[in-house]
Formats: sequence, structure tokens, C-alpha cells
Amino acid sequence: MSIDSLSGLGTAHRLASMRPTIAGTSHVVSAGHYLAAQSALQILESGGNAIDAGVAAGLVLGVVQSELVNVAGVAPIILYLAERDDVITISGLGCWPRALDPDFFMREHGGAIPEGILRTVVPAAPDAWITALARYGTMRFSEVAQSAIGFARDGFVMYPLMAELLHTYADSYARWPSSAAIYLPEGRPPEVGDLFVQSDLGRTLQYMADCETAARGRSRVEGLKAARDAFYRGDIARTIVAFHEENGGLLSMEDLADFQVGIEPAVSAKFRGSTMYACGPWCQGPALLQMLTMLAGVDLASLGHNSSAYVHTLVETIKLAFADRHRYFGDPRFTDVPLGLLLDPAYAAGRRELIDPRRAWPDMPPAGLGGGASIDGGVLAAPKLAALDTSYLAVIDRRGNVFSATPSDVSYDTPVVTGTGLCPSSRGSQSWADPRHPSGVAPGKRPRLTPAPFIARAADGAFTAMGTPGGDVQLQALLQVWLNLQVFGMPPQAAVEAARFASYSFPDSFEPHAAYPGRLNIEERLGPQQISDLRMLGHDVAVWPDWAWRAGAVCVARQRPGGRSKPPRIPVARPMRLADRRSRLQ
Repeated sequence: MSIDSLSGLGTAHRLASMRPTIAGTSHVVSAGHYLAAQSALQILESGGNAIDAGVAAGLVLGVVQSELVNVAGVAPIILYLAERDDVITISGLGCWPRALDPDFFMREHGGAIPEGILRTVVPAAPDAWITALARYGTMRFSEVAQSAIGFARDGFVMYPLMAELLHTYADSYARWPSSAAIYLPEGRPPEVGDLFVQSDLGRTLQYMADCETAARGRSRVEGLKAARDAFYRGDIARTIVAFHEENGGLLSMEDLADFQVGIEPAVSAKFRGSTMYACGPWCQGPALLQMLTMLAGVDLASLGHNSSAYVHTLVETIKLAFADRHRYFGDPRFTDVPLGLLLDPAYAAGRRELIDPRRAWPDMPPAGLGGGASIDGGVLAAPKLAALDTSYLAVIDRRGNVFSATPSDVSYDTPVVTGTGLCPSSRGSQSWADPRHPSGVAPGKRPRLTPAPFIARAADGAFTAMGTPGGDVQLQALLQVWLNLQVFGMPPQAAVEAARFASYSFPDSFEPHAAYPGRLNIEERLGPQQISDLRMLGHDVAVWPDWAWRAGAVCVARQRPGGRSKPPRIPVARPMRLADRRSRLQ
């Protein structure tokens, strides 16, 4: 007798996932940490819209995941504004200081961008959050920052994943006294269950809120400007610049005062009746649209979900898209990115013909279109620890507004600015030291960003927001989850929990841009037959443990259309990775 029969459920009601897909009727939040989701939900319940709630969650992630997300880091955002029926993006990515000599890293550092203060670009996240609030939100900074201030000032309970990473990078934090004072209290990393307090960060956020309050009597937007000026023109800026001047950094008051995030239309592509929206080629987001455009001409369902042929087809597609990413993507203010051609279905069809169903490319395939940069990724020694970064949050409100953001920037590769709790964005790690590269360094230029939020719109008008941490694995994990939803009809939670894989057969986006020709990592639960088959096809297969967090921690929020008498059903999926499993066992 089967377990299902014993339970009285029958096979028709077999659980499809380890967690249920959560459904609601008015609004939804999916985030990389439960305290961020809780904070956003409180904003929604108090009358705020998706933008207010998204900013609140983003600020909280910068506190409760400050090893992966920095308040002074990056925050690319993509929004659907229901009243305007429009999708827009907020870049949330800073640029290199104007004092940078483009040949500096080639001349002085052997073609590397070293860890530490020299990889700092202008912090963009505070401007991105406040710009979103000012233009599309309804609340004040002090209101949406309240939870983040509290978690920094009063602390939160240390949880398994953050504790693991702080232990892993303890030697990195120990390099700088200002960082060790926060992340190695009493000379050691915090343990699970400890109260983790970031008093200086709490005071920094409170100072911004106080500057807004001091502008009382002015409009909400003027108050938000006062909070922004506190960071980019006031005491916070002066403290950051003084630290740079004392420690050989390049950031200046002019860099901060003149900075402004970009507000741009989204890039889009169609796949099976849905339209997928991404940020521009200053991030890697459009490469996912390339992958989908190539796969639109493949009968994926007939290959079978996670079959050897299916995995091989997706991996080879990923390699082709990342070859173009490496050759063409960069800050479009400095680099001519042929995005229209790269997303053209005819071009995609030509690229698709390069996929050999019987043999894997041994390394990164050639880029298409011809011409372009002549710099290829070298096979470099692997760093001691692979780079990681980023979190994610999605909000859909009762009005149909959608907020999708991927805030990021680690705190272990650059020092905390004494007295602030901030690590100004070290995203320079995603530039190339050689200024000839499309993503090479230049004053005022933005690095090519891995964090990439997405929004999708179905033919019936339903919206999906999704994103994940994971560096170069981000797009690969999202591709698999999206195909699980679109091609195989999985519920969101099952789509997130399905076994995943990732290629590393291209130059890594992070310094030192190592390449691992043919490398394919696979979760062990994919099965021994697939692993054997893929090795026979020429993939250099390395096995991840099941539920490996390096396979991505995808969050999904979906809206289904409905009338006023029947509100839309809004399911949400949260990541089910190693940290969650450990929490459940305690």
C-alpha cells in the first residue's frame, strides 16, 4: 500500500514541493530573508504600495544580509507601474571615480583590480531606493527605513547561512580593523543564535531619516531629497571621502554629489506568448533574453525535464549567450552594444545552429556578429573561494504594481568606512582592468553588473517577478525556473525546488575573471545516468550536494488576473536551499 493511500490523499494530491505554493488575494512579497519580507508586508498592510514596500525590504536586506548586500552597494530595480501600464528600470549601479587613470590597474597592479578600497565605485543603492520612493512611492524615507534601523541598532538573531559565510571569510574581515570590529565581535565570527548588532549602520540610516524630518514642512519629495543629500552631499559623504583620502582611495565629494541613477525603459523579448523584461546591457540581464530567444525554436518539452539532452541543450545555449555577453556587454554610455541584433530571432536561429546535440563545446564558443573586442577570457587559476553576492526581493500590490530588485555588494572584499557601518560599493570587481575590454575600466563608466531583476508579462496580463543571488549562476538558475513554469507547467514552489545545474565555461564576471573550460556543476539529485551521459557528451561534470545554495536561491512572485469581485490570486515561491534546510533541522 502506498504512503499516499495510507494518508487518504491519493496520488492525485501528491505534494509537488517541500513547501506549499502560498496564495493570497491582495498583495505578496517574496524575499531572500524573512525579516525583509515581513518588513515589506507591514508597509503594504499599513497602506503603502509595492514601491514603498520594496524599498523597505531592500534596506532591511542591507542589514540582515550585510555580508551579501550593502546599504551603500548596488540596487538595480525593474518596475511595472499599473496606472501607466509601463515597465521601467532604475539602474542602481555606480560608476568609477573621475580620478581613475584607465591604465592604472594594468600599469600598477599587473592587470588585476585588487581587493580593497581601490575597487570602489560610487555607491548607488541609496539613490536608487530614494529615487523609486520619490517618483513612484507614497511614503517617507523614515517610514520605510524604520525596520532596517531597528534591526541594525537593536540587532537580529544570527542565522545559519550568514554565520557560515562570516566564518568562511573571517580572515578577509580581519584585514581591516573597521570591518573586524563589526563582523568579528570579541575577535570571532558570531555563532547561530547570537544577537548581531550593527550600531554604526543604524546611526547612519537614522541620520538620513533625521535629515528628512528636519525638512518637516516641506513636501514629501523635498524631505526625500534631504535624506539623499545627507548621504551624497552631507556628513556621510564627507566621512566616506575622508576615509578614502586617508587610505589611498579615489572617491571624491564631486563623484558623490554629481551622481544620479539612470531611469530607462526596460529591454524585452517574447517567449511562448509571454514578454520578459530586463535591465539594459550595463548588467547581464539581456543575456537571459538571448537564451530564451534561442530556445524559442527548440521543442524543449519533447526532450524531457532535466533529461541529459535537455541539460545539454540549455548549457550549450548558456555558453553561446555568455560568449556574446563577454564580447559586447558594457556600459552603453561608453560601449556600442548591438542589443537589437543580439535579440533578433534570426540571429538567435543562427546561434542555435552551433549547438551540437552529440558534443559539448570544450570551452566558451566564439561570439557572433564578428568584430568587436579581441580580448578573450584566459584560463586562470581558480580563486581560493568562488565569488558570491546578492539577494533579491519582489513585491506585487493590490493595485497591480510590481517591484523587482536585486540589491548587492559584499562586505568581505573592501573595508567598512569607520563610524558608518558602510562598505561603499566594491562593484569595481566586475570591471576588466584592461580599458580595451567592453567592460574595461574608465572614469565615469559603470562595471558590467551580474545582479539582474526580471519581470514577465503573460499574454493574459498576469505578471511574474523573479530574481536570485548567484553571480554568473543567476541567469542560469532563472532560465531553469522560468522554463519549469512556462514549458513544464510546474507550480512556482516546485519550479524553484527542482534540481539545477550551471556552466562555468566562460570568463567569470568577478576578478580575477577565471575561466573553467567545459565545467558543468550539477546537483547530485539530478541522477547518476544524467551525470554519466553529460560526461560522455564532453562536459567536465562536477557534482554539487543537493540543495546547494550556490545553485541560486530563486524567489518568484506571480499575479493572476481577476475582476474586482474576485481579486487576483498571487502565488509566491521562496528559495529552498541549504540555509533553509539547516534552519528546519534546528
